[in-house]
Amino acid sequence: MKSIALLPFFLWSVTLSAQLPEDALRLSWNMPNGTAREQAIGGAMGSLGGEISSVYVNPAGTGFYRRGELVISPGFSFFQNHSQYLGASSSASTSAKFGLGVSGFVFCWPGRSGNSQVITLAVNRTADFNSSIYYQGQNNYSSYAEQFAEEFSSSGLSINQAISDPNISYGTRMALYTYLIDTATVNGVSQVIALPLKAGSLNQSNRVIQTGGITEIALGLASSYSGKWYLGGSLGIPLVNYTRQSLYTESDATGNPNNDFAFSQFQQNYSSKGFGLNIKLGGIFRPSSLWRIGLAVHSPTFFYLNDNLSASMVTNTENYTTAPGHQISISSDSLDQATGTSAGQAGYDMISPWRFLLSGSYVFRETVDPSDQRGFVTADFEYQTTNHAHFDASANSGDGQYYSDLNSVIRSYFKGTFAARLGGELKFNTLMARLGVAYYSNPYRQSPLAAQRLYLTGGIGYRNRGIFIDLAYVEGFVRDVDFPYRLADKSNVFSNNRETTGKLVVTVGFKFP
Repeated sequence: MKSIALLPFFLWSVTLSAQLPEDALRLSWNMPNGTAREQAIGGAMGSLGGEISSVYVNPAGTGFYRRGELVISPGFSFFQNHSQYLGASSSASTSAKFGLGVSGFVFCWPGRSGNSQVITLAVNRTADFNSSIYYQGQNNYSSYAEQFAEEFSSSGLSINQAISDPNISYGTRMALYTYLIDTATVNGVSQVIALPLKAGSLNQSNRVIQTGGITEIALGLASSYSGKWYLGGSLGIPLVNYTRQSLYTESDATGNPNNDFAFSQFQQNYSSKGFGLNIKLGGIFRPSSLWRIGLAVHSPTFFYLNDNLSASMVTNTENYTTAPGHQISISSDSLDQATGTSAGQAGYDMISPWRFLLSGSYVFRETVDPSDQRGFVTADFEYQTTNHAHFDASANSGDGQYYSDLNSVIRSYFKGTFAARLGGELKFNTLMARLGVAYYSNPYRQSPLAAQRLYLTGGIGYRNRGIFIDLAYVEGFVRDVDFPYRLADKSNVFSNNRETTGKLVVTVGFKFP
C-alpha cells in the first residue's frame, strides 16, 4: 500500500478551503512554452538570443535582434494518463487541445557601434493544465468519510449546527446530511463514526479532469553594447484560468446488504481565476565570437486569485436510514440557500517561487550575418525555490491561520527543484534541423512521493527572404502523485500517475525593417 503521513495540524483546516499544497506546485512547476524553434531545442533559450521566446526566459536575448519581427505560434497537444493505486492499474482516455505558443512583435532600433535597443510585446501560454486522471482500487485500511468525521469531531458542534455552519466544509456538511458520518455511543462514550468503515473493504475510484492554463502577456526591453554585452528585462502579466472536476466514488466491496453502507459519491467542481505580475531580468556576455554566457533571474509572480467551489453528494446507507431507496443526496447550492451564504467562494493572494537561470551556448561559424551561421549547441540550468511558494489571505477574509498552516506544509512538503535543458541546431542553407531534451527534478521532499518531467524534442525550420516557418514536436513523460483524500490520524494513500504528452507547434514569422 502506498501511503504517507502529512502534518496533522493542517489536515483538519485544509477541508475548510479549496487550496492545497499541490496548488502551489501547479502554478510553478511547468515547462516553458514557446515558439517551435525554442520547443525543438528543449526550451534552452537562456543564452542563445535572437528569438522572441527569450522575453520569457532571458530578456537579454532579444538584444540580438537587428530587424523587427512578427510571429505567431499555434499548437496542438494531446495527453494520456496511466495510474497505479492500491495495486491496481488504470488509464484515462486520450484528450487533445489547441493552444498558442509565443506570438507577438519585436521592434528594433539599431544604434552606433553595433548597439541596438529592442522592445518586445508578446503573449504566451506559459502553463498548460489540461489533463485527465483516473484510478481505482480496493481499500481495507481507510475511507474518505474519515476526513469529514475528523473535521466534525474537532468542531465541537452538534449535527444540526454543523450542517448549518458555512465555516464547515461542504464535504463534512453533506456527509452529515446524508448519514455518511454520524454520532454513536460506543461503550458509553459518544463518538463520531464513518459508516463506510462498517463494510471493512471498499472499492474506491477517483476521476479528475483539469483544464485551462496560464496565458502571460510580456513587455520586454533589451539593449546590446559593443556586440559583447546584452542586457534586458521584461514585465509579465500572467492570466490564470483553471478548472478541476472530480468524481470520487466509494462502495461496499463485500456485497453484504446489511452492513449500513452500499455506496457514496462525491462530486466537486472547482475553478480558479485571476492575474499576476512578475519581472524578469537577464544578461548575456559574448566573450568571443563563438561563445555566449547567460544569466537570468525571475522574480516571484504575485498572483491575486478568486476561487469558486461547488459540490454534491449522494449516499446509500442501506437499512441505516428510512430514506426512499436508502439513498440521500444534497448539493452545495441547497446548503447555500438554507444558510443564505456562498461558502464556495474565496479570494486570496499567492506568491510563486524565485527562479535562477545559468546558460551557455556555442555557435558554429559565428558571423555578423546570421544567415552564414552553421548551427549551435546550447544548455540551460535552472534552480527554483519551489518550497518558498506562499499563500496569503485577502483583506478581511479571516483565513489567516489557515494560510499560515498551509505555508508551513508547503515548506515541509516541497524542496527546491532544478531543470536542465539541452538543445542544438544544424543549418543547411535555408533549412535547419533541431533536437533537444529537458528534465525537471522531483519537487517532493518526503519519500515515497516522487515526480519528474522529461521532454524529448525535435523539429525543422525554413528561413528565406524575411519569412520563416518552424515545426516542432515535443514528447513528454510526466510522473506525479494524487491524493484522493487526506487524514490526520492515518497515513494517506495516493496514486502514482504517469502521463504521456505530445505537442505539435508551428511558428510562422515575418521580418520587417
